[in-house]
Amino acid sequence: MTSASPTATATASKASPSAFATARVFARRNPTLVIGSTLLLTMVGLALFAPWIVGDPMAMAPANRLRAPSADHFFGTDHLGRDVLARTVFGARVSMIVGISVAILSICIGLTIGLAAGYFRRVDAIVMRFMDGLMAIPGILLAIALVALTKASVWVVIVAITIPEIPRVVRLVRSVVLSVREQPYVDAAISGGSKSAKIIVRHILPATLNPLIVQATYISASAILVEAGLSFLGAGVPPEIPTWGNMIAAARGRLGVAPWTIFFPGLCLAVVVLAVNLLGDGLRDRLDPRIARRM
Repeated sequence: MTSASPTATATASKASPSAFATARVFARRNPTLVIGSTLLLTMVGLALFAPWIVGDPMAMAPANRLRAPSADHFFGTDHLGRDVLARTVFGARVSMIVGISVAILSICIGLTIGLAAGYFRRVDAIVMRFMDGLMAIPGILLAIALVALTKASVWVVIVAITIPEIPRVVRLVRSVVLSVREQPYVDAAISGGSKSAKIIVRHILPATLNPLIVQATYISASAILVEAGLSFLGAGVPPEIPTWGNMIAAARGRLGVAPWTIFFPGLCLAVVVLAVNLLGDGLRDRLDPRIARRM
């Protein structure tokens, strides 16, 4: 039985780089994707394991009200003596739920409507005129109106933010469908007698996935900002639920006395939105063949 020579072993080790080297090359070529995903995964981990990381966000200690950040309370306390760190971490839960839910709902509904509008010419004009009218209404005003007509809750806020996002997804999917529908392989499938549902699922739907993945990240970032804005205006989730918007709204009258009550939730809001946008930019660079070839 013969053993491999040292030269062959060295050549094989050079030919197959280590996982660390591969990850380092990937990080160097995709810095926005790596930074965005790292920040976002960190915030998601904090949100998921919040009960085991921080204490009760609703626990009040009037004797410790408006305490500056210290070893006992890293982010200080608010006007009711509640720990700002605990409330900030738990606020990430609401933001993540809203951002992910709005992205999934708007993509699913917009994809279905966009496929039908782009492929079936008879419904295109009717659907797109309705979508144009819906886009003419400012999203924040439509969300405030829907929340005002119903009882405030997280799911009502999700629905209110989802509705203005659907037309944007529909227009994106429709533009992709109109482009793909003119391709020769789609004409061949139509001439061959394939059913419309089979053509859409097999030939057109895959072409919409890459742009939709990127669009979902931007929708998620926008939804997180809108939720914070609605909570700040008092039209979002109930005030007793710890969210970044509710925390900023409750502390806006004490900015000069206790700036940490606004700074930390505002900082986390900015970091999450930045992380999602960086993730979207990185995915766009990876999924767009033209940009990927240049890189």
